Amino acid sequence: MKYNISKATAPAMPNLGKGTECIKLLLSQASKDMYEPLVPMFFPVLGAHISGAEFQYPDLSWKETTGMMANLVAHSGDNKGQLTTLAKAICRDFRLHDEAEEKKLLEWQKLKNTKGANKDKPDRPEVAFRFPPSNTTNAAFIQNAMALEAQGGLTQYFNLPEVEMADRLCGGHKQVSVLLRNVYDRDRAGALRATADGVTGNPTIRACFTISSNPESTRKFYKYELTNGTFGRMVFSYKPRGSRSGRIPRQGKYTDEFYQQLDAYLARLDLCKGRYIIKPLNKLTDRLAEEMARLADLADDDLLFEMSHRSLVSGWKAGCVLWALNNQTWTKSMSELVEWLVYHDIWSKMAVFADMLKDGETCISEVVKTGPKNMLDDLTDSFNEAQLEALRVKLGKNKEGTNAQLRQWMHRKFIEYSNQTGLYTKTKEYLKSNGKV
Repeated sequence: MKYNISKATAPAMPNLGKGTECIKLLLSQASKDMYEPLVPMFFPVLGAHISGAEFQYPDLSWKETTGMMANLVAHSGDNKGQLTTLAKAICRDFRLHDEAEEKKLLEWQKLKNTKGANKDKPDRPEVAFRFPPSNTTNAAFIQNAMALEAQGGLTQYFNLPEVEMADRLCGGHKQVSVLLRNVYDRDRAGALRATADGVTGNPTIRACFTISSNPESTRKFYKYELTNGTFGRMVFSYKPRGSRSGRIPRQGKYTDEFYQQLDAYLARLDLCKGRYIIKPLNKLTDRLAEEMARLADLADDDLLFEMSHRSLVSGWKAGCVLWALNNQTWTKSMSELVEWLVYHDIWSKMAVFADMLKDGETCISEVVKTGPKNMLDDLTDSFNEAQLEALRVKLGKNKEGTNAQLRQWMHRKFIEYSNQTGLYTKTKEYLKSNGKV
C-alpha cells in the first residue's frame, strides 16, 4: 500500500501530471500551504456542473456526480477562506444563471405591484438557483430543488463557511442526517408539504456541498452522526495547525486568462451527457477496495472497513469529474490522484474523529496519533501467538480476537505457520508488497 494513514502527517499528494491540468489551474490561485487541503474540496463544486450524465460504478449501479459533499477542517486563521473565493470563481457561470433568474422574479414583483386589487395577478415565475446563498432555509431549498428538477434535473451547490449553517438549511440539527443522506443517495425530499399555495412536490434532491469549520466545531457538529451513515458520506479534508512562519500567504489574482482557461474546462463538464462506463477508473476502484480490506485486516478494524466503502464511492465520483475535465480520457496521473483522495479522506476522518469513534475522550491534539495501525508491521518477521495477543491488548483490542486475526492473515497470505517452530512468519509476498524486500 502506497500510503500509511496511521501517521500524524497527512499522506503526501502525488505530483499533478497529465489529465489533472484543471486542478493545477485552480491551485494556481491558492497559497501553497492550502494545496493539499483544497484539492478534495474542488470536486463537489465541479461535480455540480455535470447534469444529464450517469456513470456505472463497479457494482453495476448508475450514479450521477450530484450528492458530492466535502468538509474542510482547519484551525481558526488557517486560510479556510480561500475555498470560498475559489468556489465563487468556479461558480461564475452559476451566478450568471442566477442573476437572470432573479431578474425574472423582480420583473414579476414589479408587474404584480402595478395591478389593482381587482385585477388578475400574474402567476409567479418558476425560478431556480444553481448557487443559492449559504443562509437558505430548508423550505427554500426544497422549492429550489423542485424548480431545478423542472429545468432538467440541475444540481444546486452550497458553500457553507461554517458547519453550523447546515442546521438552517436542513431545518434543524435533528434533520441534518436525513437531508444529507438524501442528497448523497440522490433520493427524494421524503414528504409532501402543505403551503399557502397548495401542496408542494417531492423532488429528487440534487445538491453538492462544501463546508468549512474548525476542529472543535466539527467534532461537536458530527458527534451524533458518526454511526448513522452521514459521517461516511461526507468527505473530510483536514489541515493540521500550521507553523508560526510569520509570512502572510499569497492568493491568486484571478486574471482574465485564468477565467478563460477555467471556462474551457467547465464547458467540458456541461457537455458531458449520457451514460458512461470508465473502465480504468472502475479497475482502480476494485483494486482500492481490495486494499481497504487488506488494511482493515492488518489493523483488525471493522469500522475502517465500513468507512472505506463510501470513501471509495466519493473518490470514484471525483474520478468521473476528472475524466470529463480531461476530454473523457483517462491517465495514470488521474489514477494516482483518485487513490490519494481515498486515503486522504480516511486519514482526515481518523485525524479529527478517531477518539470519538472509539468512545474515548482524547483531546484534539492527541487524535492524530490514533489512526488505524498495521499490527503486522509492529511484529518481528517471525513471531508467536502470544506476541500478537500482547500487541492487541496494548492497542486496546480484546485478546479473544487473536486466533481469528491469525487465520485471516494466513488466508490473505500475509503470514505462514511452521509446525516445527510454532512460529508465524511474514511471507515474501507480504514483505514485497510493503517494500520490505
